[in-house]
Amino acid sequence: MRARYAVPLGITATAAAGIAYSAGIETRLFRLRRVTVPVLPPGMRPLRVLQVSDIHMVSGQRRKQRWLRSLAGLRPDFVINTGDNLSDPEGVPEVLDALGPLMAFPGVYVFGSNDYYGPKLRNPARYLLEKVQGRHGLNGNPPAVGVIHNPWEDLRDGFDAAGWVNLTNTRGSLKIDGYEIAFTGLDDPHIKRDRYERVAGGPDEAADFSLGVVHAPYIRSLDAFTADGYPLVLAGHTHGGQLCVPFYGALVTNCDLDTDRVKGLSTHQAGGHTSYLHVSAGCGASRYTPLRFACPPEATLLTLTERSEWT
Repeated sequence: MRARYAVPLGITATAAAGIAYSAGIETRLFRLRRVTVPVLPPGMRPLRVLQVSDIHMVSGQRRKQRWLRSLAGLRPDFVINTGDNLSDPEGVPEVLDALGPLMAFPGVYVFGSNDYYGPKLRNPARYLLEKVQGRHGLNGNPPAVGVIHNPWEDLRDGFDAAGWVNLTNTRGSLKIDGYEIAFTGLDDPHIKRDRYERVAGGPDEAADFSLGVVHAPYIRSLDAFTADGYPLVLAGHTHGGQLCVPFYGALVTNCDLDTDRVKGLSTHQAGGHTSYLHVSAGCGASRYTPLRFACPPEATLLTLTERSEWT
């Protein structure tokens, strides 16, 4: 009798321990990654860029709020928020409070699908099924119905009031220590809100440096930015795979990006050009799947330095 039940009980206990760790411990192991990207024109001083992404704020997440506020101590030159700030229609005040110290610095932002719509309970196995079927978000799936609409306008107004630049299918710029940094942004490709034709044409020739910003790193968006000659593109959305296999990595990206580039710094090629791509694993998760395994929540401090010869 003992032999018959020992293995199943052992598997059950291991799974339960893994879930408890994923939900109760790793989701709170916030960390800062530091990355150096050689993309600036010769002669420019290094720029320190803080990227925050996929906060997925739920009311009452005090530890996350304290950690986000502490990031202001890094004193970045500017901040880039790559979307999915919300996972709770009531979370806007807490997002604005947590990001308040960072909004003292220049910044830009794009939104993700979870800024517009509340999350829905779904089987996590569907992400694997959609990967096999080549379906992601609204790209190939039926339109969403019965969704909760988040108060994204309040979030936008809060960011705008702080002076952060809205990059929703548009261009913008910041003056940093005498340099003009130009940005080209897209709305979220995951729900087919991206309109690259509105911003096409490549980097701003009058700026000292230009980069692209998008929430979800869909290949069509990366191809467009890269073919137009942007040296750097920043994105989020993937959660780094969220539930990863130790010593193997992510199983899904929740978009058509390959799992080898699910987080961190990589490159992308299109139209005879090569761009650096940085994908943030983000610092949150949906309120209905509040788990992370082998993929701690993060923000990234990118130091942009003079470019190497190949760029």
